Amino acid sequence: MPLRSTLGRTAAATAVLALTTTGLVALAAAPALATSAHTPASLVEKLTGPDGPNNTWGRWDVKATDLGILWDNGAGQTLAAFGDTFGDAWVGPGGGALGPGDAYWRSNVLLRSGDTNLADGMHFDSAVTGSDGRAREIVPGLHQADGTGEVTKIPTAGIAVGTRQYLSFMSVRHWGAPGQWDTNYARIAYSDDNGVTWSTGGTPTWNNPGFNDHFQMQAFARNGGYVYVYGTPSGRNGSAYVARVPEAQMLTQSAYQYWNGSTWVTNNEAAAVAVVGAPVSELSVRYDSWSGKWLMMYLQGEDIILRTATSPQGPWSGTQVVVSSADYPGLYGGFMHPWSAGGTIYFTMSQWDPYNVYLMKVQINTAGQIVNPNLMGDPSLERGALNGTGTGGFWACTGNCGIDNAHWGYSGDRNAFARYNQGWQDVHQTVPVAANTNYQLTGWLRTSPNSDNGFFGARDTNGVVISEAHFASVGPWTRFVVNFNSGNRTAVAVYGGVWTDHGDIWIQLDDFSVVKA
Repeated sequence: MPLRSTLGRTAAATAVLALTTTGLVALAAAPALATSAHTPASLVEKLTGPDGPNNTWGRWDVKATDLGILWDNGAGQTLAAFGDTFGDAWVGPGGGALGPGDAYWRSNVLLRSGDTNLADGMHFDSAVTGSDGRAREIVPGLHQADGTGEVTKIPTAGIAVGTRQYLSFMSVRHWGAPGQWDTNYARIAYSDDNGVTWSTGGTPTWNNPGFNDHFQMQAFARNGGYVYVYGTPSGRNGSAYVARVPEAQMLTQSAYQYWNGSTWVTNNEAAAVAVVGAPVSELSVRYDSWSGKWLMMYLQGEDIILRTATSPQGPWSGTQVVVSSADYPGLYGGFMHPWSAGGTIYFTMSQWDPYNVYLMKVQINTAGQIVNPNLMGDPSLERGALNGTGTGGFWACTGNCGIDNAHWGYSGDRNAFARYNQGWQDVHQTVPVAANTNYQLTGWLRTSPNSDNGFFGARDTNGVVISEAHFASVGPWTRFVVNFNSGNRTAVAVYGGVWTDHGDIWIQLDDFSVVKA
């Protein structure tokens, strides 16, 4: 979502105002303190912005954006709707942090992907563009001064029925205190040309005169001839409600049926009762045929969590943390990929700093429980502590090395580094594993241009290499993958480092994972 002091943070922050070419907008401060839960999910790829393999900045002037709401268009593509988006003038950190030049603020943009192999990332093939080739707004926001009309239009849900695409969006009136904002209304738009043009005339609208309507932020899920519409009030502190509508009547508001706790009531939103208690925000819901469960992912407080149910109205299970803000500060979203299958759930996660979107993954069993978690402690280096031994979920160093805190990370602010002009330099962590088990280690790294002899891999606790990848000069952030078997070991040391015998050589590393292969 946007230039704001709300999404991406939940504790006190001070907003400042800046006048851009598109109007008066709020710029936000740093994120709140993180929670301490472990993150079972793994980072697969940065999807948008600088350092992202998709090069959305160079291709469509999408340098900074958020959300990434995903749905199957019914014709072999995944459509991805993003929130407030900025171009060349974005400098970060955070949304709406602008420098000189063309900010090209757009309330929303739409990218398309036909990528069916999500294990190594999600490639975008095309975007809805203007005549200049840059991604353009699909549902134009009015960009009026905050609190006086409409600041922006933010997408919250998308789905296809037949060849028609449906998009729900909220009209934001005012970005308030952290975690709070006011909306004018929520509305459904539709497109019959794969998202190029959208119509909103006479479409279902949930007005919000009292700023307490239950369906201002929505999530869509199709099942059994119905589209289920999950809703929350504007802001991050409300409960979740659910309605349904026959697929063929998506544009007939009087056909919507609301769950009142015991039955579906037609055309009576006031009858809706909460199906999940507050706080719920940025919902994503899907029926997972592999597990036979309904899955609900959303932001609760500062973490992305998962609940499951056997029916669309619940009852919903207790919460499972999917991503902790201790590892990814300023996170939000959590929008599931429609092509997730076989117990692997891919989803998009936004981070306020940098103001961009990542593809993540987590695994569940047929009971809907998270399994095979990422075994790394502090996988993104954001907890920012070394303990010298590299045990207990902490990192350690060999040589001249440590943790950067200068907005250089692949995700967030921090990353590991090693740098010197003589000898071996690395960062490492000892990870508990099961004996005689196959694992996959992944991580992102880059080096100085003169790097000529580096290694990334796993070794035993005596320093004997089990498996490793060799690299020389690595330009942009690059994902490395190493597969290994633990043998008779119950712990391995994960490491990345370089020999620095030919000049001043450095390496930066971020976003590690170790999971069963």
